[in-house]
Order: sequence, then structure tokens, then C-alpha cells
Amino acid sequence: MIVAGDIGGTKTHLALFDWKKDRVDPIRLESFHSADYTCLQDMLEEFLVPPKPPTPIDEYDAEKNTSEEPEEERPAEEPLKIDAACFGIAGPVIQNHCQTTNLPWVVDGAALAKHFDIPNVRLLNDLEAMAHGILLLRPDEVEVLNAGTPPPHNQALALIAAGTGLGESILCWNGSRYQPMPSEGGHADFAPNNDNEIELLRHLRGHYLHVSYERVLSGPGLHAIYDYVRDSKKNEPTWLSEQIKAGDPAAVIAEAGLKGTADIAKLTLDLFASIYGAEAGNLALKAMSLNGVYLGGGMAPKLLAKLKDGTFMKSFTNKGRYKRLMSSIPVKVVMNQQTALLGAASFAAHLARQASS
Repeated sequence: MIVAGDIGGTKTHLALFDWKKDRVDPIRLESFHSADYTCLQDMLEEFLVPPKPPTPIDEYDAEKNTSEEPEEERPAEEPLKIDAACFGIAGPVIQNHCQTTNLPWVVDGAALAKHFDIPNVRLLNDLEAMAHGILLLRPDEVEVLNAGTPPPHNQALALIAAGTGLGESILCWNGSRYQPMPSEGGHADFAPNNDNEIELLRHLRGHYLHVSYERVLSGPGLHAIYDYVRDSKKNEPTWLSEQIKAGDPAAVIAEAGLKGTADIAKLTLDLFASIYGAEAGNLALKAMSLNGVYLGGGMAPKLLAKLKDGTFMKSFTNKGRYKRLMSSIPVKVVMNQQTALLGAASFAAHLARQASS
């Protein structure tokens, strides 16, 4: 038995798998609000040691005289024997240790292994885990933005994922398999491409000492772009302002932009999709990922209609003399929101197989 986890700034997914070699569905899968816990250990305690179910009491038992001796308690369930665990975490993982980026957590693989008596516990950067997962996806679990013309021989792949933050990863072909490489590329400097984006950068510099791509290409980033558009170009409808204050700003803005109910939201999505395409193209050039670029994370599936309208691909291919090369690269949206969990599970299964061989 193995445990896999996808630990994000907003939600954490934990699952048990009986994974031997090929992809399988989880035996048990639970989701948690990450901010409700002070550490991963407490969350794992709750997941691995579920509360003992109460002994059922029928009406006859309830009416018994309370002076009678109580029945013996049910024996506790035998603890699970976990052979290996792997957790994808949003943050830099150094020597199996991570201080998370969007949570006040410090996670240590060795400490978790000791506390839960698990022989092998490995921490991966969340995009590294997701990169392992995209290698397991079925054709119906992706949407194609650009079919491209990939080369006949395996070349690199790239993965970029906007959600609570922005993650990036490169998958290198080592001659026999793809090797995912961790990255914190989402925290690289935001590079504007035109006058409008230069003004956006100036706006963001009024709020942050360092303006990274994550400040733009994320849920909070979509809200930041909206604020810039509101302050510089468009009046804000009162109804939209009230909805943003009352709900999830990114979700409200995205819905209004996709439905076309507010010009300010439509302009926000235009700018977001354009910058997303440009940075995905930057990553493809740096990795020479001729076999494909994947868009993971929670935002791409929700904004699929916008990503398919041509705005994203126009910026993706807008690389001067390399436009033809960029047009040949397949671009796909990952629709399976459990891809990082799948990747972590496949890695944990690999650890368990190594230990048993």
C-alpha cells in the first residue's frame, strides 16, 4: 500500500493506492482545506487514522437500565501498513525538505517517515509530481490547443500550471524515459511584451518589490490584472464590484469575462491569456520542448474557451524568427485535476518496488 499527496496552497488531496506497476484508481481519496491545518503531519494523522465508528445502538439498547454493565468497546482497526509515500508540494524541495511557498508549513520527509513508520517517504516539487503524472494521462484527459508537428524522435516536454501560484517543469528525454526536472520558474521576473503590459508592470511594482510571473499568472494574478484594467481603462460595474467583494475574485472575474457580461472582465481575460501564452512559449524555447507543452493547474480547464479563441496561441508563437518552430509544437490542456496526485502515486509505487527488489 502507498500514500500519495498533492499539497497546494488552497487544497490538499491525499490518497491510498494499491499500486503495483500500472496506473490504478485510488482505494480512498480525501481533500482537505490546507489552511485549516498547521502542518502536514496533523492532516496525515486524520487521513491515516480515521475515527473509530461508533457502536450502533438500537431502540432496545437505549431503553436498557443504565446500571447494567457497558458492552465491551469495539477493537480498534489494525493500522495500515504503508510501504512508501510521496507528496507533491508547492515549494522548493531541497534534500527531502520543503518550506512551502503559499502555506506556513515546513515539511520534512525523514520526519514523516519516522513518525508514521513508513520505510520510504519522498517529497517532490508539485510541478515535478505533475510532470510524472502527465506521462500517465489518457488521450481523453487532455484538450488540444495546437496539434503541431512533433519530431519522430522523443524530445523534451514542458509543463506550466497556473492556479493558486504558477509552476513550471521540464521533462528531459534521457534515451529511455522522460525525467521530470523541478523548477521554480514561476518566480522568474515578469517580462512585458508591449506598452499595455509595461503599464501593468508599473502598476504591480506599486504593490510588490519583485514582480514575478506568478504575480500575474495565478488566481491572485488574474485579480491583479483586473485591478490594473479597472484603474486605467474601464469603469467597473457596481454589480461586478459587489460580487468580487462577496466571493472568490478570480472565479467571479473569469465567469463575467467568459460570459461577456462585463467589458472590464473580457479585457482582463484577454491580457491574462496573452501573457500566459507568451510565458508558455518562453518555457518551450528554453527547454526546446518540441514534443509538447502541457498546461496544468486549476485555471486552464476553467478558462478553456478563452484559451481556444486564439489569444493564447498568438502570443505563444509570437517569437520573431522562431514563429514557424513554435507553431510546430503541440500544446495541450490537462483536464484531469488529479494529475499531480497520479504522479506522486507513480513515484511512491516506484519507491516501493525498489525496496522490495
